[in-house]
Amino acid sequence: MKLGLALPTFGPDANPEGLLRVCHSAEDLGYDSLWTGDRVLAPLVPGARYPSADGKMPRAYENHMDPLVALTFAASHTTRVHLGTSTLNGLWQPPLMLARSLTTLDLLSQGRLVVGLGLGWMPDEYTAVSVPWQGRGARLDETLEVLEKYWVNDVFSHEGPLFTIPETVVGLKPCRRPGPPVLLAAFSARGLRRIGSRYDGWLPVALPLPRLLGMWDVVLTAAGEAGRDPSALRMALRVNPELTDTKTDPEQMPRAGTLDQYIDYARAAAEAGVHELFVDFGQTATLAERDDLAGRFLEGVRRG
Repeated sequence: MKLGLALPTFGPDANPEGLLRVCHSAEDLGYDSLWTGDRVLAPLVPGARYPSADGKMPRAYENHMDPLVALTFAASHTTRVHLGTSTLNGLWQPPLMLARSLTTLDLLSQGRLVVGLGLGWMPDEYTAVSVPWQGRGARLDETLEVLEKYWVNDVFSHEGPLFTIPETVVGLKPCRRPGPPVLLAAFSARGLRRIGSRYDGWLPVALPLPRLLGMWDVVLTAAGEAGRDPSALRMALRVNPELTDTKTDPEQMPRAGTLDQYIDYARAAAEAGVHELFVDFGQTATLAERDDLAGRFLEGVRRG
């Protein structure tokens, strides 16, 4: 199983020094990837509950970087690690603009980009960027269609329900052909089936493993029904640890626990067939503490 770290693109460490430190730690320690999330708004009173136990949006989101610009910065300061979005809210800009940005980043990173798309959870952000909250699934499907055309064809056009692109030459091509892998963060039955039928893999957040694997089975079944090879799909699992000083009840994992408990969770995930796991220590640790935690976590998982 590959292991990754989240870049500090949220909160007080979202600055050049913070990005550099985590980039260097990832490459020096031997991590496989770096990941960044996406926010454009931190409303004083969000229009929807945050998807967590207490429903409150983390204060760190009040300071947020552009994810693709941050990954471009990371690409220029690393040579080996893959660079992923977890997740990029891909509906907040026209798909043609998104295709250009993603292709440029894949090219500049020499094929290290992993595109993780999501729909977000907060209608306020859609309002702020003048994109309708309703019809997100259809908009996502058409966005993926434009991305695929842009990456594969030297000349293409698009006429869809939402977007019209006149016939155009596309000279810019990604390093990895036919294009960078595209994963989707989804948890509904419909979303999981969409992954199996159209995407390269799944971007879940940490859940009890039996529940996680049950949802993964839905993805794999949908892939087979669509005539795709289920074994070609990949799962990249995000873990946002809430670290405690003392061991928590197993029922609280992976929501909260000690570092050793998260190491055990990662080992079990590897044994269960999870392809990649990346951890965001920035949820509860300072930048200085991240290095120590990242080193201990990697050593503990690899030792197992």
